[in-house]
Amino acid sequence: MQTLTVSPSPHDRGTLSTTKIMLAVLIALLPACISGCMLFGMRALVLLAVCTASAVVFEALCRIIMKREQTISDLSAAVTGLLLGMNLPVDLPIWQAVVGSFLAIVVVKQLFGGLGQNFANPAITARIMLMLSFSEMTSVWRMPQSDAIAAATPLVSGDASYWDLLLGNTAGCIGETSAAALMLGGIALCIAGIIHPVTPLAFISTVALGSWMCGDNPLYQILAGGLMLGAWFMATDYVTTPVTVKGKLIFGIGCGIITVVIRQFGGYPEGVSFSILLMNLVTPYIDRFTMQKPFGAMPAKKQEEQAHA
Repeated sequence: MQTLTVSPSPHDRGTLSTTKIMLAVLIALLPACISGCMLFGMRALVLLAVCTASAVVFEALCRIIMKREQTISDLSAAVTGLLLGMNLPVDLPIWQAVVGSFLAIVVVKQLFGGLGQNFANPAITARIMLMLSFSEMTSVWRMPQSDAIAAATPLVSGDASYWDLLLGNTAGCIGETSAAALMLGGIALCIAGIIHPVTPLAFISTVALGSWMCGDNPLYQILAGGLMLGAWFMATDYVTTPVTVKGKLIFGIGCGIITVVIRQFGGYPEGVSFSILLMNLVTPYIDRFTMQKPFGAMPAKKQEEQAHA
């Protein structure tokens, strides 16, 4: 007689593993990384390498100290480090970049239990903490292919051409300036089934509509700043964004509204990072109100009443 094995769901598992998903994200980020290195030079490559390597090292050390299974092979730490580096200005001191990796991996990720347990996107949270702590994050911007320090990014100056915004020939963070490279990587992830297009499309569309309603050029607003990097690669994080399609739509719209409000009325010219972080915090509530009830399920209170009947 064969033994029947009973186990909790899911019973049908896909072929995609965490490592494969993270590897796909790393590959999708390559066009923007290569563009950033070509535009800003070897300093950009060094900063990206330092952020990625230090993130992996911090994760390895954390797992050793906490006496838990090693997880650096799943590549999630490498993705976090690379995303953080792409969100930094090229002239940021190296030690501050290392501090950012520490905040992302140790404080935001590992202290909350590791991958799948963090309450917010580690790279986004670390970027905001660096921005609030060090003036270099918002005051030192270099123009591509030169040593000239720009006083403003395209969102502040408003004078960049569409061609420059697409190719990245503007002042800004290493990985956010080339809208074309970021769209290429994001669309590739959608085609591969790694991310769902609802969130980035809702995010970008909401920013375009809100900008138009505020009298700004919607196309300029979606190509400038960190919207493409945030929408395609950070607002689609599996852990900190909603599970359901309806939830992803709400999340994207919420990110777009907050971004427009901060850009139009806030003290910072950019609001993408803040919007994603704030929506990360309400993701559990979005999931609660958009999750479908399993067929035949009943509230816990009613189950308890029936059990005591």
